[in-house]
Amino acid sequence: MPNIARLIERHATYRPDHEAIVFEDQRLSYKQFHQRINKLGHALLKDGFQKGDKIASVLPNKMELLDFYWACAQTGMVMVPLSPLMQPNGLVKLLTGAGVKMVVTCQAYLPLVLKANQTYPIERILVIDGDATGETRHYTDYIANSPDSPIEGVEIADDDLYNIIYSSGTTGDPKGIQHTHLIRSMYCMIFSQSFRFTPESVCLHTGAIIFNGAFVPMMATFYNGAKYIMHPAFDIKHVVETIEREKVTHIMMVPAQIQALLDYPNIKTEMLESLEMIMSLGAPLPVEHKEALDKLIPGRFYELYGLTEGFVTILDKTDFRKKSGSVGSCPPFFDIRICDENGQDVPTGEIGEIVGRSPIMTPGYYNKPELTAQTIKDGWLFTGDLGRLDEDGYLYLVDRKKDMIISGGVNIYPKDIEEIVARHKAVNEVAVFGIEDEKWGETPVCAVILKRGQTVEPDVLKNWINGNVEAKFQRVKEVRIMDDFPRSVAGKTLKREMKATW
Repeated sequence: MPNIARLIERHATYRPDHEAIVFEDQRLSYKQFHQRINKLGHALLKDGFQKGDKIASVLPNKMELLDFYWACAQTGMVMVPLSPLMQPNGLVKLLTGAGVKMVVTCQAYLPLVLKANQTYPIERILVIDGDATGETRHYTDYIANSPDSPIEGVEIADDDLYNIIYSSGTTGDPKGIQHTHLIRSMYCMIFSQSFRFTPESVCLHTGAIIFNGAFVPMMATFYNGAKYIMHPAFDIKHVVETIEREKVTHIMMVPAQIQALLDYPNIKTEMLESLEMIMSLGAPLPVEHKEALDKLIPGRFYELYGLTEGFVTILDKTDFRKKSGSVGSCPPFFDIRICDENGQDVPTGEIGEIVGRSPIMTPGYYNKPELTAQTIKDGWLFTGDLGRLDEDGYLYLVDRKKDMIISGGVNIYPKDIEEIVARHKAVNEVAVFGIEDEKWGETPVCAVILKRGQTVEPDVLKNWINGNVEAKFQRVKEVRIMDDFPRSVAGKTLKREMKATW
């Protein structure tokens, strides 16, 4: 049975001294990590929590968060990682929606949790640092008297729920996307094969591990019994130093992080020599940046396009140079279609909605059957993304349906304009979106972050963009220079927030 916690037990048995996790000054072998999660699992069961109970985290990257991910797997409890950047009312909505019984947090976010607790009573609140209060218990005390022996007597079935990942809520209220033990075991095997992980791999993760993309390299690493290095937060200097020192082989980054790497002072190929994979996901990476990265470290670049609901394509490192504009093809056992508004397949090369099915597809949104039925139809996931397939079956991402700008009845895809803007020598990052326009209904505008040491006047950049786009209707009305973009905890650019304040 695919109880993913059995992976840690296996490695603790057959390679107990192999380094499993590195976090700040902590370095744990598989035997030590197994003992840690056993202690937590026993403590949860002793406290009366049962298989199926929902346990939430409101934490940044911490060792204790990894403990809960794997202890929940052992005990059949359901992990609900939540963003610490939420407001109390938003947190209450998610705690209520998932029926959470326990929350683990830290002093920095304890006021947020206690505020939510006034509206949604939480059975147990654990804090991992500082002092516990009358309403909380300290994590260290909680596990103090627990044995570190393996958990026994909990049967896990294929379709037992392992976690609920909440979407970012860009198109309404956040949705609780369910993943079973079988789905996560498929993550282990599919992504291990796709990205060529081995037991000797060294994976570095620098972003928040509460978003679903983090599970792509995490599952592949622990499936192989490889080494997992986790940073508290993204810091490009720390990233480069860690790659050199630890001989990192695999790293996943969102586009903003890749751009920080390309912009790092005096970056050299030798600093990144150990890398076998650098994978981009979370948002489209401009071709300009893909090519710059491949020049810096040739033959290591992968790109993943995917949804938390469970569909992906992967641009393999061997396909990059011949299909650099695409986001790759489907892994084994995945199927893809491009459909029109009526759900009918369109001819090869035409733009339509990306529709897919796979072994990692969610059974649905938690407690939202009507919403599930709108997204999953006859076993196919309707992504809400627009794309086209070439004659070889490679996917070219066009844009989100909701991001498409309709100006004077013409469909404008922001990504097409962004690819042009990214070519300007002063531009480091770009976001194009539509704002209301009395004459045209909507019109495109452009926000940019400049490269370090570069300057350009907004009107000068605007004229350059409008002189280089392929069609008059792609011309932007305004350009603004920004220090940074608003971002989600996953590092995704939040165009809706910029649009609201434009």
